[in-house]
Amino acid sequence: MTASTPPQRAPERITGAHAIVRTLEDLGTELVFGIPGGAVLPLYDALFESTKLRHVLTRHEQGAGHAAEGYAQASGKVGVMIATSGPGATNLVTPLADANLDSVPVVAITGQVGSSLLGTDAFQEADIRGVTMPITKHNFIVTKAEDIPSAIAAAFHLASSGRPGPVLVDIPKDVQNALMEYSGPVMPDLPGYKPTTTPHPRQITQAVQRIARAERPVLYVGGGVIKAEASRELREFAELTGIPVVTTLMALGAFPDKHPQHMGMPGMHGTVPAVAALQRADLIIAVGARFDDRVTGDTDTFAPHAEVIHADIDPAEIGKIREVAVPIVGDAREVLLRLTKAYANDAELDAPRIGPWMEYLGDLQSRFPRGFEPTADGLLNPQEVIQQLSAIVGPEAIYCAGVGQHQMWSAQFLDFEQPRSWINSGGAGTMGYAVPAALGAKAACPEREVWAIDGDGCFQMTNQELTTAAVEGFPVKVAVINNGNLGMVRQWQTLFYENKYSHTKLREHDEYVPDFVKLSEALGCESIRVTTAEEIGPAIERARSINDRPVVIDFIVGQDAQVWPMIGGGASNEEIQYALGLRPLFDENESAAEEPADIHESLEEA
Repeated sequence: MTASTPPQRAPERITGAHAIVRTLEDLGTELVFGIPGGAVLPLYDALFESTKLRHVLTRHEQGAGHAAEGYAQASGKVGVMIATSGPGATNLVTPLADANLDSVPVVAITGQVGSSLLGTDAFQEADIRGVTMPITKHNFIVTKAEDIPSAIAAAFHLASSGRPGPVLVDIPKDVQNALMEYSGPVMPDLPGYKPTTTPHPRQITQAVQRIARAERPVLYVGGGVIKAEASRELREFAELTGIPVVTTLMALGAFPDKHPQHMGMPGMHGTVPAVAALQRADLIIAVGARFDDRVTGDTDTFAPHAEVIHADIDPAEIGKIREVAVPIVGDAREVLLRLTKAYANDAELDAPRIGPWMEYLGDLQSRFPRGFEPTADGLLNPQEVIQQLSAIVGPEAIYCAGVGQHQMWSAQFLDFEQPRSWINSGGAGTMGYAVPAALGAKAACPEREVWAIDGDGCFQMTNQELTTAAVEGFPVKVAVINNGNLGMVRQWQTLFYENKYSHTKLREHDEYVPDFVKLSEALGCESIRVTTAEEIGPAIERARSINDRPVVIDFIVGQDAQVWPMIGGGASNEEIQYALGLRPLFDENESAAEEPADIHESLEEA
């Protein structure tokens, strides 16, 4: 979604700070997240007078940044964060880095010390442009008040067009105070920035020809499909061709989980059929995906039999990790539309004949369903908590996750049927993401039920934003998967560090320090503790019935529950382990160097 430039009108003489507010209003912004401070006080003075722009006062700038991300992810609009200079601006670094890796359209507006003080190490001065240069799509410092409208308009356009991403606009305090003539935002000329959205027809022709003759094709779908609002086009193309689909962590919901062609999520903690679909494919059609290391594992042994068709809006991603047979630069929706149209208009093109391939993958689906073992300590199974949450709340809700075991269990045990229902930190893996992101998602979609699924480690990083949610009227629900540890780190210590649990225990299991029930109540929430399986459903129902304040459920779960399947970091996908790490995915005679015998024979017969 790209920002449009409103029509110009008769100029008004206003301050640069008022121009910031007016530009945001004219670009259609309804809500911003931030915290005031000295270098941004002129802007906050102007915000006080605005009747169109709602400001949400967060308790930490990082919370403002993640809330802006959650708003953008849930709505598809540009999220806006505001901070003062120095530490206020540097507290936005983590959400900006997060948005950069996950291609989230956000704009950060930061105050800066006065122009005459730049470079003097003035109070609360930081070179935020220099700091964020590697982690933003672009950034500006505005040196003249009359440039404010065009800078902000350009920031919105850059953030939301092409491959989305974060843009920062740094504005010195004296520039905010200076007078200027305002007649509306004007989109400046951006030489060299012309994202290619329409794919070249030659590449489309080459792609469909390869697809038609493939015997083991797979659609490898990334978050770019959701960014491009291309879920319907993906389903149409998949159903036309019958090709199986795998969706990455960032693409969950782009294709319905319950669809018979959906093999699940690939990668380190992906489903067995999804990993097998990539490893045994002879053709990968990658759309809006970037061959992340958490998907590929060891790249030398990843999908050893497959040619690759790679479609992406960002040409820099194509061929970066994996050699590509057919590169397609373009918007995911446009690419899928043209692939479908090419099939519809060419009578000589048949859907690929993949009956044996689908039988092979279907067999893996039946042999390796999702499941879990009872906990050794008799405490709650975290997987059961999330499975019940999904069954009770349903796919219409928005689910936000922090990072760690609870994130992977959520990806595995929640059922996703539509896009923009799953919000998490994928590329950066930012702990503390869930609560402020859920706040932002609820602000964007107040009519939808929003759940944050958090670990006790993540929750202790940003739970202060529950006060923001309570005060500002965003009744999010929070499920804390409380195992008393930094769970994912503990899992790695169990598997790879001889059970030496170095500094991962957060509390003793018979102690509640902190007591999340009391803490959440102090922050303005209703709070519930659950310790038995019989209490899970009633607690979730009770949380759903409360809509005048946030609700936190503290689920006390076993500390030794682990995320399976799993592929060790940097290991080959051939080494995927399932259920307690005891069973390899493939038979001993199925190595990366040879095709599965039963598939090969069936295809030869066909």
